[in-house]
Amino acid sequence: MQKNILLCISGGIAVYKAASLTSKLVQAGFHVKVIMTESACQFVTPLTFQALSRNPVYTDIFDEKDPSVIAHINLADWADLVIVAPATANSIGKLANGIADDMLTTTLLATRAPVWIAPAMNVHMYDHPAVKRNIERLYQDGYRFIEPSEGYLACGYVGKGRLEEPENITQLVEDHFTLNQNLLQGMSLLVTAGPTREKIDPVRFFSNLSSGKMGFAIAEQAAKLGAKVTLVTGPSHLIDPVNVKVIRIESASDMYDHVMEQFPLNDIVIKSAAVADYKPAITYNEKMKKQDGVLTIEFERTIDILKTLGTMKGDKVLVGFAAETGRIEEYAKKKLLSKNLDMVVANNVNEKGAGFQGDTNIVSFFMKNGVVKHLPMMDKKDVALELLNEVFAIWSEKK
Repeated sequence: MQKNILLCISGGIAVYKAASLTSKLVQAGFHVKVIMTESACQFVTPLTFQALSRNPVYTDIFDEKDPSVIAHINLADWADLVIVAPATANSIGKLANGIADDMLTTTLLATRAPVWIAPAMNVHMYDHPAVKRNIERLYQDGYRFIEPSEGYLACGYVGKGRLEEPENITQLVEDHFTLNQNLLQGMSLLVTAGPTREKIDPVRFFSNLSSGKMGFAIAEQAAKLGAKVTLVTGPSHLIDPVNVKVIRIESASDMYDHVMEQFPLNDIVIKSAAVADYKPAITYNEKMKKQDGVLTIEFERTIDILKTLGTMKGDKVLVGFAAETGRIEEYAKKKLLSKNLDMVVANNVNEKGAGFQGDTNIVSFFMKNGVVKHLPMMDKKDVALELLNEVFAIWSEKK
């Protein structure tokens, strides 16, 4: 399927390279639309990019070319990948501080697609503490950077700051969409997601704050990468991912039964569900009435599903999650060993952008071979892709 590239061009002498980039992306089979800032239009006219992309060029947020849609929202939703090239110090500073005062910055704040930033500026500007600070902030927010190359700059200096060559950027885009397209082809994955509900009486239950978004993202991305995916999920309002077999359950006991049933049928198990560790020892058939004084409910342990799988995994890949509030590395490594896992995905749920319910996460991968990989805050779908790449590497080593 043809992928949609939104090319965002800010004002610098390197705009002439963006014309070449547009042409090369179109030749590579991508559908390209272009946004230009007012300054960019001073270097190369929008007509050039219209001819090269074969699409209208967007320069003014108030110029609505199609009255049936809001242009910047429509473009933000349309894109599979956004590239800012060239990205000036000014545009990077605006993005880092959430400023949306033109078509380019407004669209970038609205998109959920991956955003790649290709800086181009004077060598001293690129090395300025404010620019470095803004780049780091954007990186932590999930933006990715195409590092500028070194060479002769328009200002006369020689150094780092030259926009990466269009051929190299095009190759990066092709790799992004094609290298992993069939990464998991022929594999079977079992993913668990969401919370469980442990019934107290007909109107009350014991549960947790998990939304299931991380597990659903993993299942969705795994299916896109060619895997046969089964998702066992606790209560969630999320829509079933496309091409995924979904089994909806309520309790930890239900989760155990279905996971045990599906386990022999799968090569890889990614257990992201937040399964209750305890359940009420007694479940009442009628609603408990309030009484004076303190209410005490006795709890008993549920079956540790992950530990059980660890004892029987054989050559399968088994991944667990550790949602912690402190001592992340200590608890993750302990879980890795005690449950015989190949990998633990750990996060601090108290950290902004990493807790339950949200669309982003900040995780660390702890591998059985001792490797630890820390990721910045990313959309959960991007975290899922990073995770699946690591899982594939583990699977390949086993084979």
